[in-house]
Amino acid sequence: MDLEKIETKLAAARTKLILDKPFLGALVLRLPMEAAAQDWCPTTATDARKFYYNPAFIDALSLDETQFMLAHEALHCALSHFARRQHRRKLHWDMACDYAINPLLLAEGLRAPPGSLHLSEFKGMTAEEIYPCLQDKDDEEPLDNHLYDKDNSENASGSSRSEKDLTEDQPQPEPDPDALGGAEPTQGQQTAQTTHGEPEPLTPEEKDALNIQWQQRLAGAAQQAMQAGKFGGEMARMIDHLLQPQLPWRQLLAHYMTNTARDDFSYMRPSRRAGDYILPSLRSHQIQLVVALDTSGSIRAEEMEEFISEVNALKAQLRARVTLLACDSEIDKQAPWIFESWDDFAVPAKITGGGGTAFEPIFEWIERQDQPPDLLVYFTDAEGSFPKRPPNYPVIWLVKGQHRVPWGQRIQLN
Repeated sequence: MDLEKIETKLAAARTKLILDKPFLGALVLRLPMEAAAQDWCPTTATDARKFYYNPAFIDALSLDETQFMLAHEALHCALSHFARRQHRRKLHWDMACDYAINPLLLAEGLRAPPGSLHLSEFKGMTAEEIYPCLQDKDDEEPLDNHLYDKDNSENASGSSRSEKDLTEDQPQPEPDPDALGGAEPTQGQQTAQTTHGEPEPLTPEEKDALNIQWQQRLAGAAQQAMQAGKFGGEMARMIDHLLQPQLPWRQLLAHYMTNTARDDFSYMRPSRRAGDYILPSLRSHQIQLVVALDTSGSIRAEEMEEFISEVNALKAQLRARVTLLACDSEIDKQAPWIFESWDDFAVPAKITGGGGTAFEPIFEWIERQDQPPDLLVYFTDAEGSFPKRPPNYPVIWLVKGQHRVPWGQRIQLN
């Protein structure tokens, strides 16, 4: 295998990315390239420090497909996939990351090699949003190898492609006899066996340091591309979302619910029998909280349970009376369900739904009540028709997905 020829091909693909796709090109420049052995890198790989490649695999790709693989590994790093897995199973997390990245690259006009994971239904979703959809999907694997960490479940299969799978998906060149251990490689020729072995997984300290480093690189690359006038579309929206300050949705929900609480000190003059001194006294007010659940079919049962349990914990702390409503295109006929502050807040045994989504019925129902709530929390994917005007009470949209809301406070679920 003529490694010098492969390196020239990679350099040409990288240069073309820099000229045509400056955002991706700037990220690819941050990953040093290193040839790797077939036994641990049958295609390409990254550990957030380098771009590893199998020379035989790169040799079989077109220049456009080579660009795709370079940008693919760089985006894994720039999006900090190595630092976001947490408790998730490695195989499904690696698949989710590929399903999140590949539509972005295809939308940029890059050509994916055979075997790349892509489903149109995951377009515009983050890896965290895709992951729950893959719980029962064990018949696929990512084309590349993610080397940042090892699996955290004993029986989970790895995420690297096997040599057999690679052979089926990707045509391979005829083996070079010299590369199999016959004659010594001539000048300009090297074999993948002469490169370093498989890198060790990242330590927690390395993940933290690389996460900060890649966030800075991501912001810098986006700024360069914007200055060049070549940054927009789905990629720009995704990067803009990721560069926003991120806080856990539980923390944000607790913050807004706590601010709604009306426990405060009063300095009103007491009765004459209380004496001449005016001392502060604590006045408590029970929050009237309305919780609306989108039952249109896109919200998974376990996600709804997680949300309900979080509201239940906050409700007890803040003395909140909760009115629960469920709605797809119309409100569930069994609603409302009322929970006092001492009651456990739980999902009713049976909720109807699964149709289209309309948010107007919830706001129309609230208008018919004697008084507005102190706060409305709407758990939804934000895909539906909104009222044209915001109400005169605060609204929090707890959103799964990346759809926008026209008004109110939006909190990203994941």
